[in-house]
Order: sequence, then C-alpha cells, then structure tokens
Amino acid sequence: PFFFMKPATAIIPGGGTLPYPSATSELHHEVELVVALHKGGRDIKVADASSHIFGYAAGLDMTRRDLQAAAKKAGRPWDMAKGFDASGPVGVLVPAAASSHVTYAAIELTINGETRQKGNVNQMIWKTDEAIAYLSGLVELMAGDIIFTGTPAGVGPVERGDTLHATIAGLPDMTCRVS
Repeated sequence: PFFFMKPATAIIPGGGTLPYPSATSELHHEVELVVALHKGGRDIKVADASSHIFGYAAGLDMTRRDLQAAAKKAGRPWDMAKGFDASGPVGVLVPAAASSHVTYAAIELTINGETRQKGNVNQMIWKTDEAIAYLSGLVELMAGDIIFTGTPAGVGPVERGDTLHATIAGLPDMTCRVS
C-alpha cells in the first residue's frame, strides 16, 4: 500500500459544505471507508490491528487531479493534490463493536442522484488490518488518527453545486454539497 497525509483542516465532520478548492479546475471524488483509531502503536501485527480501531464512517477523499497529474509528470510529490482544506469529508463514526460486518459492506457514491461509484469494501486491494499494520511500520499511529482505506472504480470530477451522497451498508450516509 502507499499513503499520503491530509492536514487536520481537511476533515469536514458529518459532511455539509465542501468549498471548491483554489488552484484547481479538476476536483475529483473518491468514496472510501474511513477508520478511526482509539489507540496507536508501532509495528502493529495484522492480527492485532482490529483492536486499535475505534470505529468506521463513510468518507470522501477529494483530489485536485490536475495538480496530481502535473506533480506525477514532474516526478514530484503530490501532497497538495490530496492534502488541502476540506479535502476529507467524513460521516458519523460508528463504533467497531456496532459495525463488525463492515469488511463486507456495499459502498456507493451518487452525485446529484446518479451512481458514480459502486462496489464492496472486500474488493479493496489492501484489507483494513493489513493497511494499519503496514502503515504502523512506517510511522507511529496515534489515538484519533483517521485512515481512508481506498476506493472502488469510478472516480471522477465534481462541479460547484453538485451534491455527493456516500453510503456504506450499515453506516450512516454522508452527504455534502460542493460550493
């Protein structure tokens, strides 16, 4: 797996309004299962990773795709393509004990009522426990960390005025409007 970081200002708790970011003309969506940790650690074993999870939510990983493409072409990091203010709307967290089925949950994103992404969390390349274990070998994880876990096919552009509706079976839906 590979990782990038978003600043604390990226999170839009509960959805709401997502301001169209500056410095881009190509904002893209990625619906994702979000995992929140209640304890951290280093070198966490895959078998122990789930004991670090507080809960789950639906979320959106927003990307300035034009900035990402330019950075990739130049061989530069693409942190600012992913890590900008309001780039991570996150729905209501549900405690792990109340959402144990989430590893096999349907995941979907609609924009203005049209399905854009649809899949199942079990189709992700890296399972949540594997991603937590791998990431904890690179950096120390902390209580309160939030991890976006990957997206199904169908990522694409959004425009001002669009309403994005993210669903993951068994979790509260999350809606936000691009302003």
